[in-house]
Order: sequence, then structure tokens, then C-alpha cells
Amino acid sequence: MPTPIPETLHPPIEREQLFKPSALQPLATAFFALFCIVGLGLWGLPFYYDFMVQQFGWTRAQVTSGNALSKLVVGPAFGFIAGWLVDRFGPRRLMMLGILLAGTSLIGLGNISTLGMFYFFYVLNALGYVCGGPLPNQVLLSRTFDKSRGKAMGIAYLGIGIGGAIVPWISHTLVKQYGWQTALQILGALIIAIAFPMAFFLKEPSTDRDNRSTSKTTPVSGAFKTLRFYLLALGSMCSIAAVAGTQQNLKLFLSLDQHYPQAASAQILSMVLGFSIAGRLSMGWLADRIPKKYVMLLIYMLVAIAIPFLFFAQTKAAVFVFAAIFGIGLGGDYMIIPLMTAEIFDLRMMGRLMGVILTADGVAEAASPWLIGKLRDVTGSYRIGFVVLIGMALLGACAVMALPRKRSTS
Repeated sequence: MPTPIPETLHPPIEREQLFKPSALQPLATAFFALFCIVGLGLWGLPFYYDFMVQQFGWTRAQVTSGNALSKLVVGPAFGFIAGWLVDRFGPRRLMMLGILLAGTSLIGLGNISTLGMFYFFYVLNALGYVCGGPLPNQVLLSRTFDKSRGKAMGIAYLGIGIGGAIVPWISHTLVKQYGWQTALQILGALIIAIAFPMAFFLKEPSTDRDNRSTSKTTPVSGAFKTLRFYLLALGSMCSIAAVAGTQQNLKLFLSLDQHYPQAASAQILSMVLGFSIAGRLSMGWLADRIPKKYVMLLIYMLVAIAIPFLFFAQTKAAVFVFAAIFGIGLGGDYMIIPLMTAEIFDLRMMGRLMGVILTADGVAEAASPWLIGKLRDVTGSYRIGFVVLIGMALLGACAVMALPRKRSTS
């Protein structure tokens, strides 16, 4: 039986009410949570990898393995639990915990001197991502919006693009002024100061829409027996692997292999996340107007098309073209997954399904940067790694092509 919903909770908000005051609170909360945890935290950390390589003598595989090992531990252990907690208790409390963990992890990473402490604080970072990142925010927005779900998701996910676009410049300025370790500590404190008050004052959304979403409710175990779930998970994993493997190694590639100055590397990283803003807006707009399957396919193909331009990174023009195409694909990538999940499955199981899918994505997001870094250490070049990343993106596109356009009514 569904859990009774208190009358004090917000009712679902329709399209024409998108910018009314009652809709702005959950939208703003999701925006700033994603801005801080993913934009500043997740996308900001690769900026510091080359400093760690130079100061501690670590390899590229080692500095990218923190993300890998932490998510391989945290994702399988906590992903489904986090999804169940969101379905059962709502996103607010989990988001508050995640914000505190994400901020604390960066403060800790600013104090490390050993690989053991590096891994420990990266585990906290992964816990913060699971508890306060895409999962609770996707459920929050899916429960709050219906017809404008794509637009709302696109606006909220602008937080990632804006945060990721400005964090290289924030980091570059802070590093010049205080050094890279103090810069990380300041960044962690900013995450808590900005996002925590938003989540603290959030009112939980109603699950009435979830309870009315279908006349026939499929148990969550039934969804796991369908081919479309595994196609969705495979496509998502492959594309996330291609995006993460590229983005997490990009600063290392530009700074240490191509010898770009720190300011030029910051400019390119900022461009990628800047173009992701256009990607989030345009893909969210498209997702409200054409079948989400085709939007998902377009996003995955953009990622596959962009990576080959890195073979010509000696030419700045080629890197700028890469930044534009890859940024647009990156902008839509994480956002389209919950939209497609809501399109083909019952909303009542959204949290649990996304918990499993995001856990699988976390494994891909963790393993891919490490694999690409290891290939670079072994071969002395990123060329083979780039070919692997292109193959991942194309495999994801093939899985998406086999997905249905709509939820089955049988």
C-alpha cells in the first residue's frame, strides 16, 4: 500500500506554473545542490590532479583511481539503499547529508599527503554524490513537475554547467593566491555554505503524481526482468564512461601532454562546461517536444563525434571545436537518463530504479578514467584511450536505438 501523503506537502506543479513561487523553491534547491556537488565538487577536482602528480610523484592512474575506487565501493554498497530512502522518506534529508559529505571531502583532500587519506576523502566525496547529487534531485523534480519535467530538469542541471564552467577560474585564482591545497579547502567550505541552507528549508514534494501515474503498478522487481531496463542501463553506463573518461583526463592531457599553460587549460575546461549549459537547455527543450529516445541518441552521438578532435589537440581550433560539441553532449548526458527512466517506467519506482542505474553509472564513471589513465601510463599516449572512449559512446548509442519510445501499457 502507498504511504499516505500529508496534506501539507506541495501538490505537483503543472507546466504553466513552472516559475510560480511554490515551484521555484524545489527548482532552486536542485539547481544549487547540483551546482555545488557536481559542478564545483565532481567537475572541479580534476583541475587539481596535475598538482598532485607534480607534488607527490603519483601517476595518472593513481590520481584518477581515487574516483574509481571510491565509487566502486560506495555505488554498489549504497546506491540502491539511497534510492529506497528517497522513495520512502523523500529527498530532503538525504540531500542535506550529501552536501555535508561533499563539502567535507574537499576540505579533507586539501589536507592530504598520503594515498590512504586521498582514497578516504574520495570515499566521502562519492557518498556525498550518491546522497546529495543527481539521485535525490531527479526524484525531487520528477515528483514536482509533469508536463514541464524536461524543461525543469534542464534548468536545474544548468547548475552543473555553470558550476563546472566557473570552477576552473575560481580554482585558478585561489591556487595562485593560496596554493592548491588551501584552494580545495575553500571550495569545500563554499559547497556547504551555498547548498546546505537551500536543502534545509526545502519542503518535501507530494508523491500523489507517483501514485496516479499508472493504473497498473509494476513491482520494482518486474522492471528488473525487462530487456528495456538493461538496455537503458547499458546505454547509460557506456555514455557516462565515455564522458567521465574524457573529462577526468582532459586537464592531465592538456597540461602534461600538450603543455598548455594553466590559464589555457582552465579556459578549455571552462568552455566545455560553458557549452554544457547550452546542451542542458536545448536537450531539455527537445525532450518536452520529441520522443526522449531520439534526444538520448543525439546526445550520445555528439559525445562520439567530439572525442576524435582531441587527436589534433596541437591546434587550438580543434580543441575549441571539441569543447563545443563535447560540452553540448555532456550537458544533456546526465539529464536525459532520469527523463528516459520516467518515460518508460512507473514513477513510483523511480528512486529505486535510478538508484540501481546510477550505481551502474558510478561503476562506469569510476572505472573509465582510471582505465584511460592506465592506458596513457602504459603506452605513453592517450591515442588508444581516445579510441576506447569513442567505442564506448557508440555502444551506448546502439543500446538506445533498441529502447522503446514510451512506457508499456500491457
